[in-house]
Amino acid sequence: MKLLCLPLLLGACSALAQPQTPNTAAPATSNGPVGSTAFCLFALPPENGNQRWVNLGIVQYVEARADAVQITYGGGNLGSGYDAKIPVKSADEARAVMQKLRQTAEDCARRPAASTSTTKEDTR
Repeated sequence: MKLLCLPLLLGACSALAQPQTPNTAAPATSNGPVGSTAFCLFALPPENGNQRWVNLGIVQYVEARADAVQITYGGGNLGSGYDAKIPVKSADEARAVMQKLRQTAEDCARRPAASTSTTKEDTR
């Protein structure tokens, strides 16, 4: 089962992060401004005692099989990128990993951006 998920991962997130026009402004949420889909880390299984993360903002595609979920990222043309494989034991487990990827991407789009400016109201 092969899934091309870059549009699913980042398409949904970028739709949430689109600026709103005054006529179609969404109601304000308690979460504040949206976070970053450009820097969205997803933890890979530890390998040889090292923890690695992949930035979902640079994922090109995801392939889900019954034995592994393969994330391809950071490449140009002719296969110059990198692959991260997450071993799974079944197609159901692969679907669960895919759901975690989607949820992480959605969470990155919703995460409040850090505010670096302060106002007089903030210092009172």
